[in-house]
Amino acid sequence: MTDTPALPDDGRPERPGDPTPRDGMVDDSTPGDAAPGDGLPDPGAGSPGGGDAVRRTSLGRGSVIMTLGTVASRASGLIRAMLLVACVGAVGTVANAFDIANKLPNMLFALISAGVLQAVLIPQILRAMNARNARERLDKLLTLSGLGLLLLTAVLVVAAPLIIWLSTLSGAWDADARHLAVVFAYWCIPQVFFYGLYMLLGQVLNAQGKFGAYGVAPVANNVVSLIGFGAFIAVWGSAPSRGISDLSTWSTAQTAVLAGTATLGIAAQALVLVFALRRTGFRWRFRFGLRGIGLRAAGTVVGWTIGAVALEQVGVLFLTNVLGAAGQSGTDLDEVFAGNAAYTNAMTIYLLPHSLVVVSIVTVLFPRMTAAVQAGDLPGVRRDMSLGMRSAGVFSVFSAAALVVLAVPLTASLLPTLDAEGVAAVAPIIQAMAIGIVALGATVLVRRMYFAFEDGRSIFGIQVIATVSMVLVLWGATRLLPPQWWAVAAGGAYALSTWISLLLRVRGMRRKLQGMDGRRVLRLYVRALVGALVAGLLGWLTVRLLDGYDVTSWGHSVLVTAVAGVVMILGYVLALKVLHVRELDDALAPVLRRLKR
Repeated sequence: MTDTPALPDDGRPERPGDPTPRDGMVDDSTPGDAAPGDGLPDPGAGSPGGGDAVRRTSLGRGSVIMTLGTVASRASGLIRAMLLVACVGAVGTVANAFDIANKLPNMLFALISAGVLQAVLIPQILRAMNARNARERLDKLLTLSGLGLLLLTAVLVVAAPLIIWLSTLSGAWDADARHLAVVFAYWCIPQVFFYGLYMLLGQVLNAQGKFGAYGVAPVANNVVSLIGFGAFIAVWGSAPSRGISDLSTWSTAQTAVLAGTATLGIAAQALVLVFALRRTGFRWRFRFGLRGIGLRAAGTVVGWTIGAVALEQVGVLFLTNVLGAAGQSGTDLDEVFAGNAAYTNAMTIYLLPHSLVVVSIVTVLFPRMTAAVQAGDLPGVRRDMSLGMRSAGVFSVFSAAALVVLAVPLTASLLPTLDAEGVAAVAPIIQAMAIGIVALGATVLVRRMYFAFEDGRSIFGIQVIATVSMVLVLWGATRLLPPQWWAVAAGGAYALSTWISLLLRVRGMRRKLQGMDGRRVLRLYVRALVGALVAGLLGWLTVRLLDGYDVTSWGHSVLVTAVAGVVMILGYVLALKVLHVRELDDALAPVLRRLKR
């Protein structure tokens, strides 16, 4: 349903004998097919706007750079998640209260990001970089956006009690637990401003073909978090295996260190991009004014897109209330029920393959698609969509099989402070989500295509159906299932809504692009599915032989995950080789070249 935390077009005719792909990813353009941005000078080299023009970066080179940066950020992020679970646990009142408060900036920023930044300001940034008065337009856009983010963040901080109340409507939340969530929110909501600044500056870098800093910047967030959470554990020790539900043992100092560290980390993440932009020669000057920056025509897009994201967040709010009720019901019975914190930890693991590969592909392709749309190059948009969906499919189909088969040992490996009960609470949620990861990668890409066309109305219509389907399925689960299964049902409802969203968006995409490379894309996904089934069977047998579904120790879980993972990768690669999947060779080529060097 969401691109999120949240998470998100080839028109030239196929030509037999297209040249070999560049930089390891399939790229169907032939010599002479100049795309918008090709051949533009480097920043500061004397182009009309100061040289800050959009570049058509190779997908292979750009996505590898992004992936390497993302690997670094995700690796440090996993350590961060381990320490956070050590601080407050994955279940219990404190874990659930902090999770709701720390997730609020992401929910609130989604309204700004998809509603204003991605749908309006980012296309305008790309236009501005190709304009004669590029520097002036960019300065005005960034100044307007920064001030808007600052004002909105201040309003949201004041509204924190109301927002928390809407997120904890269940009677399972008592006054003390709700008050703790509000205090956490006061500390966490300022993250909205820094998230916005990170995205704005990151898009200016991406439009210049500079992807490394945007991928690596989250490492700064994780480093700050490692220091802060490490200090927390050094002073107050680790949380018990069942979390912390007795709030009489929780202090104001613990709240300040935990939540303050989380917000300081996001601030550091945004600051990294300030320095990265300065190294490119870009100097952001504060300029005020609305004239000449192209926002007048964007009003309709803003309205529809904000409506779509607001509706999406209504669904997230309903999900948050259901998860909160489930988690707090467990504390009342002195049992371990998966709630908000368990669901967030499951989502973190679920999004790993998506964020490592698919997000990198989408990040590189979005400026290219936007530039092609603005140039009226529908064949170029179709080419990039086909390229993105096929490249993402190679990874996402395998990821679904790996998450289903390895959920238990993988959870125990990545969250070592969880006991067997904690793992049993998180792993089934991952398995329920896994069926949607294939659709997630594709729907994020298709959604970006709609943003490139500045078509907010279609996104809104699709979001209505996706959100209603998720809410109905989850509501039905709360009526038919006991609370300990609500988080698993939430994972399944999320996956279902993602598939519904994808199918509806693809249908609209075919009309908008006057056709698409559907047969070629579908053929890739079918062959990848066959390979994933082979890999999944081999992985399941390996885990069973190693008794990997019984959580006995962290070392044993790591061993099982590593061995079964290697077996699955080898089985998948071999199956795709037998099935002559060209996209696999193209995806591995840049990695193999760098290993040879």
